[in-house]
Amino acid sequence: MARINLLPWREALRKEKQKEYLTTVALFAVLAVVIWGGVHWYHNEVIRYKELRVSYIEDQIKILNEKIKEIQRLEKEKQRLLSRMRAIERLQGNRPLVVRLFDEIVNSLPEGVSLERLNQQGKKITINGVAQSNARVSSFMRKLEKSEWLKNPDLDVIEVKPQDGPKVSNFTLRFQQVVPKDEDEEGDEA
Repeated sequence: MARINLLPWREALRKEKQKEYLTTVALFAVLAVVIWGGVHWYHNEVIRYKELRVSYIEDQIKILNEKIKEIQRLEKEKQRLLSRMRAIERLQGNRPLVVRLFDEIVNSLPEGVSLERLNQQGKKITINGVAQSNARVSSFMRKLEKSEWLKNPDLDVIEVKPQDGPKVSNFTLRFQQVVPKDEDEEGDEA
């Protein structure tokens, strides 16, 4: 009995355990590959979803940039139209001022004074004229000072030149056109 050889049985057991080990390793390798494939697929799907979101957001940004450009163009157009409206309102508001200017000048003009030239730059008015005497020019200046629409008469030049007959005075007179405030407006400001 001492001569019984247990070696083949041990070798068969060793081969069986080695086979189990290799099967388990192969099973875990397949399982690892499946898990790695699943993780890889999941990450690719996440990346694809994020790329789609980025693409969508970029498209929306382009659309919004176009809308912003359109809004800016409309704002410029609005400002241009508003400035034109203000200019028209100013012109409409100043329309009666020319009539009032000539009316006040005619009412202030004494006999013996004639006007040769009238020049207006903004609210400043320059008149060149001829008077029979210096006193008539002074009278004209006093009447201008009393006017509500014309103020600050300032005599620049007065020259006495003899003509065929009586002496005449050529003069240059400057004054300003003003718009008097209504009593209602003055009451509102107080």
